[in-house]
Amino acid sequence: MGPVPASRPCPMGAHTGTLRVAVIDDDSGFVRVLVNRLERSGCQYRVLSGPVPAEELAAMKLNALVIDPVLLGPLAWEFIERICGMLPDLGVIVCTQGATVAQRVRGLRLGVDDWVAKPCHPDEVMARIEAVVRRHRRGRAREDTGPLVAGELEIRSDQFQAFVGGESLELTRREFELLQVLADTAGKVLERDEVYQRVWGYAMIHGDRSVDVFVRKLRSKLQKRSPGWEYIHTHFGIGYRFDAQPIEPGAAELPAPEPAGADSTASAEPGVAKPAGA
Repeated sequence: MGPVPASRPCPMGAHTGTLRVAVIDDDSGFVRVLVNRLERSGCQYRVLSGPVPAEELAAMKLNALVIDPVLLGPLAWEFIERICGMLPDLGVIVCTQGATVAQRVRGLRLGVDDWVAKPCHPDEVMARIEAVVRRHRRGRAREDTGPLVAGELEIRSDQFQAFVGGESLELTRREFELLQVLADTAGKVLERDEVYQRVWGYAMIHGDRSVDVFVRKLRSKLQKRSPGWEYIHTHFGIGYRFDAQPIEPGAAELPAPEPAGADSTASAEPGVAKPAGA
């Protein structure tokens, strides 16, 4: 077999339909298969042998970066944190083998958009790249429309945060993405599978209760800062609906019962043990 191509030219820009992807990985077998998949999808790609300055990545006008931290050794965390901080529009997908739960959680909290365990199928990696890029593009589109206001709640996509009375709800990134998906379809009931697909970017595994767990966390933060309003409504056996409604004075404020099967032991992230404060 011949050498893995280092790049594939493409005339399209980062904000068009064609994706620009960089791969930092020295696993020749994985890179070769992924490159073939990228080519079939019509993507532009660059295969890099090591870390490059954030300014150089920015000049490539990338949509996504696939990276194996093993290649970077002890500099991996510093590089990931710098890239995620300096290039917030860049989708970052870690694809590596043998990572611990603590390592995956650390990466996600530093700003990594997704984490894929090797060995993995190239179609899954491609689907995750596309899902991450979709989320980033939706975020850019929302920035142009300004904050979304519902009841006492102000949702600011440019800050990945929500506020009540100017005070932050201190949402995690996943909590914010869940709130944004529900608020974008205010008044419409979204099934759990659809919520999962939009927030996590891939199909929900049967029995996964991540959506219910995150809705419960989100409700708790909303009720704490805005107790006079109800924002997220449960449609049992179906899903959830966002609709800001004031709570009548004196009305009993009973917590909505959890859907059957939901419990506090559900994973905070699919395939990742639930960390404290996720």
